Amino acid sequence: MAHQITTIARYTLLEALRTRLPALVLAAIVLLAAAGYFVQEIAVTESARLQTGFYAATMRLTAVFMAGLYVLSSVARDFNDKGIDVVLALDLPRSHYILGKLAGFLAIGVLLAAAVSLPLTLLATPAAAAQWGTSLALELAIVVALSLFCIVTFNQLMPAASFMLAFYLLARALTAIRLMSAHPLVDADSLSHQFMGMMVDGVALVVPALETWTRTAWLVNQQAPWAEIGALAGQSLIYVTLLAAATIFDFYRKNF
Repeated sequence: MAHQITTIARYTLLEALRTRLPALVLAAIVLLAAAGYFVQEIAVTESARLQTGFYAATMRLTAVFMAGLYVLSSVARDFNDKGIDVVLALDLPRSHYILGKLAGFLAIGVLLAAAVSLPLTLLATPAAAAQWGTSLALELAIVVALSLFCIVTFNQLMPAASFMLAFYLLARALTAIRLMSAHPLVDADSLSHQFMGMMVDGVALVVPALETWTRTAWLVNQQAPWAEIGALAGQSLIYVTLLAAATIFDFYRKNF
């Protein structure tokens, strides 16, 4: 079992290294680092903080976008090229295929987070950059698991990408939505508002509040306690496990 999963994960990682993904990541790092330097030059005060904050915020979104779309396109290519039919024709359980692909994508996420965090060791303290990079790797783990679930469920790139992006935006804005729901300007006691508040609280129970991951404030203000990073790791493990289980369940339901 472990050998089959490891083999699929290794070939998934090799596939990523042999595509244009490494070049795309390098281009993004250079471009955003240059843009951050430009922001520093035009800033009137606190130029170093602005440069660090700009790079961290934009690179976080860029890394999420690249990791998610790569997972979607890679699995969609397996579906379209019938490569998955050849793999499943072997003596390979479907769960091993999903777990192997997920392990490979998680490794890609870790390498991506490490690569984009390197410039931050020059812009902030190494400890803060390590915390930011670790948190980004955990966030990318949730994103790649979600993307794998979406593409297995929808089988097509556009619906899967739309759902993945919508889910990520909701997860990033969830805390703000809850605050607005808890403190409305008018009609706080109305039945409709109470119902909407209950719905928002219900969504918050199953959707991760991703704004607590990979905070720019750790780089420009104060480092987070490592215990907080450990708590984020525990939450990430729970969400990745649930998404992997849902993906395997849906994959077994499909006919190839």
